[in-house]
Amino acid sequence: MLSLLRPALALTVLFTLVLGVAYPLAVTGLGQAAFPVQAGGSLVRVDGRVVGSALLAQGFAKPQYLHPRPSAAGTNGYDASNSSGSNLGPLNPDLAKRVADSAQALAKDGTSVITADAVTTSGSGLDPDVSPQNAYAQVRRIARVRQVSEDAVTHLIASNISPRWLGIFGQPRVNVLAVNLALDARYPLGHAPAS
Repeated sequence: MLSLLRPALALTVLFTLVLGVAYPLAVTGLGQAAFPVQAGGSLVRVDGRVVGSALLAQGFAKPQYLHPRPSAAGTNGYDASNSSGSNLGPLNPDLAKRVADSAQALAKDGTSVITADAVTTSGSGLDPDVSPQNAYAQVRRIARVRQVSEDAVTHLIASNISPRWLGIFGQPRVNVLAVNLALDARYPLGHAPAS
């Protein structure tokens, strides 16, 4: 019996060290070396201070900012520790009410075109991007509050559109955090508009 236990125990220890310690350390080290920004969470820094991640949505709600998709992550949304969709089916009356309320709020805010991603949550509830159509639909509000021309805001958004990956995968998208940081840098509130 002892002759059978010794190899089994030795293999358990060996595989634990190789697969439970050495392999994860090697993969983590390789990831840090090859992709340091992504392995570190794609953190965005301004003046050395972390202001967010390029991979996670934040709840920008002030009128001078580009607004993200609605979020069902956590109680109040945008909770990265509680990432999930709403799990409400297409025929669920709660989903229909939430979408209708979101559309009504956008219409009251002066949004002329209401896109699907402006009223529905993503699967994770933390999608950092919106469609270019959603971003352009918010131009009038942002320009009015920041007291700049709509053309200036439209151009800023256009310069922040990420195309399809390799030209065929995914959809064009606009990172909300990147646009909002660019808006604050280029057209800060309370200052004369840049020419």
